[in-house]
Amino acid sequence: MGQTTSSSGEPSGTDGPSTGQSSGEATRSIPMRGNRFDSRDIFQSVREIIIAHGEETYRLRLTAQNKLILTK
Repeated sequence: MGQTTSSSGEPSGTDGPSTGQSSGEATRSIPMRGNRFDSRDIFQSVREIIIAHGEETYRLRLTAQNKLILTK
């Protein structure tokens, strides 16, 4: 069936490397089906997520019109 992935994009489990997150940051698992996430799972408790891509940081926001906006 589907694989569970952490919000950092890494497969969840106890054998993996440390995420480097401070104890004040929440972590959660998001189900992944093949190479697909459901946006309802990602935005269940927040309207914006931060994506680290190399040295860059991006924001993915869910609008009031239920649209996604990705900004650098």
